[in-house]
Amino acid sequence: MRAPDGQVLTVDGRRAPLSRFTGERITLLGFIYTTCIDLEGCPLAYRVFYRLRDVIQAAPEVADEVQFVTLSFDPAHDTPAVMKDYAGDLLTEERGLRWHFLTTRSVGDLLPLVEGFGQDVRYAVDRSTGRPVRRLSHVLKVFLIDRSGYVREIYTSTFLHPQTIMGDIKTLLMEGADP
Repeated sequence: MRAPDGQVLTVDGRRAPLSRFTGERITLLGFIYTTCIDLEGCPLAYRVFYRLRDVIQAAPEVADEVQFVTLSFDPAHDTPAVMKDYAGDLLTEERGLRWHFLTTRSVGDLLPLVEGFGQDVRYAVDRSTGRPVRRLSHVLKVFLIDRSGYVREIYTSTFLHPQTIMGDIKTLLMEGADP
């Protein structure tokens, strides 16, 4: 399926289409929220991305062909400033693998992306008031997107291993190589 498109915010607060970050390079995209404490959720995705980053950076022929996107599904909390803080020194890279940390302006901007990717997310409800509370629940999914913007693989926590992902990245690189 084609990766959905919609408006996102960069860590500098600039609006841009998500497609700007999911084309031209092979993209690994994961939805997170910065306050997640489920060790098999967002922190696991971050750790795997970080380890995979080291593997990719050690292979210069691959590094310029791959990018990571971390997209928050908690725009009420994860503002561009929060995402910039979350990214830390990972934003300083100018060459090689790029890692983009994005959020959206509102839940209204976010929902078409979440639904388009098939990313399940539930907001807890306070039973006494019937209002949403700030607890998110989701199944960890990470999406591998080819240079043309098509989702080629979806990883869950069970299959989210740097070696597996790197093998899939290399396969996509071979598809784009001259015969």
